[in-house]
Amino acid sequence: MNHLAKLGLLGLSFALSACSVLESDKIDYKSATKGGSLEVPPDLTQLSRDARYAMPGGPVSANAFQAGQRAANNSSDSSTAATSIGDVRIERDGNQRWLVISRPADKLWDPVREFWQENGFLLALDQPDLGIMETDWAENRAKLPQDIIRSTIGKVFDSLYSTSERDKFRTRMERTANGGTDIFISHRGMVEVYTSGQKEQTVWQPRPADPELETEFLRRLMVKLGVSQEQSKALVASGGQTQAMARAATVDNVPVVQLDEDFDRAWRRVGLALDRTGFTVEDRDRSKGLYFVRYVAPNPDKQEPGFFGKLFGKSALAAPPLKYRIAVRTQGGATNVSVLNQNGEPDTSANAQNIVKVLVDELK
Repeated sequence: MNHLAKLGLLGLSFALSACSVLESDKIDYKSATKGGSLEVPPDLTQLSRDARYAMPGGPVSANAFQAGQRAANNSSDSSTAATSIGDVRIERDGNQRWLVISRPADKLWDPVREFWQENGFLLALDQPDLGIMETDWAENRAKLPQDIIRSTIGKVFDSLYSTSERDKFRTRMERTANGGTDIFISHRGMVEVYTSGQKEQTVWQPRPADPELETEFLRRLMVKLGVSQEQSKALVASGGQTQAMARAATVDNVPVVQLDEDFDRAWRRVGLALDRTGFTVEDRDRSKGLYFVRYVAPNPDKQEPGFFGKLFGKSALAAPPLKYRIAVRTQGGATNVSVLNQNGEPDTSANAQNIVKVLVDELK
């Protein structure tokens, strides 16, 4: 569409004098327009939940882009890096970060919902009972080329311009033992690619999660929750960087992920890894160390398999959604993560081995 717009306005561009173009923000999201050209592979969408998880109402309308514009205070004492400001702290383990906040989850839900609206997103999932909020697919308009046509006349026809990437973000809140809340933000992305050398048709394919985008939205959320812009940057820069290596192993003939971490950190990291890799976390029971997950099989009418089609093979194309339990068990300062079937029994199938491999790759 970008080339079409350029061709249609080419004649007018000769009459325009050269001018400088200001660099826009690196992040400026706008919810993607629904339509045939933006059709998302089925394995990149959420399955509808059981009726008991349904929330009344439709998608939440997004306000104009305002992210980062409102600092709660502009404290001059922000030159010293700290690990926490007030009741907000950021923790880091490898390329994973999350916020630790000394407020109950029910007091944070509305501000976090407003946060995503202010950043230009629609909410496709809003379920306080599960502690999960997820945006619709959106486009980062800041990635559009800022040529002379778009910077002048092109803005009138802004809908003709589009990037080849879409992003969505999941926010998950975990209550802590002391009455506070851990907040995780995970990114999923897709990219539009040509199906042949003739460049006649395109399909959407998954692209890797972007930890830098996750970190930036965590930083902006800190601002929303009362940390100044400068202090939020200092917090992100000073976050500790511990990283326990993940490795695949076999214990009693069961494939497992082994982490040299205690339960709390392993639980957090595994949950974020599941969010990033696209598993639908239907429920969780921290007291038993269980995540209840399922994946969405690709559409059998699609010739190109999606993420899970490639992961589980062509047989997944015709298979119904499969449910698993991801068990996190700690003993002696180390943690094993294993896959259980929906009956709670250890799963040693090829699917379980593939899930373990995906988790190991994400947790490295």
